[in-house]
Amino acid sequence: MWMCAAFALFCAAFAFNGFANLGTVSDDAERDLSLGYSWFWMFLGAIAVVFGILSWMIKEGRFGDSE
Repeated sequence: MWMCAAFALFCAAFAFNGFANLGTVSDDAERDLSLGYSWFWMFLGAIAVVFGILSWMIKEGRFGDSE
């Protein structure tokens, strides 16, 4: 669970760096590529958050077999 949180923070920081530097890119093709990579890192961070929540729910016994 904690590794998921750390990875999600890493992904969010990497994506934020990409979004923040879009103004410095003058080529339209490179700007589109940078935007795509930033959204990809945000997607990876969202997946990490989902798996972190699922692992916490499994640990707490709120997900899975109710018996």
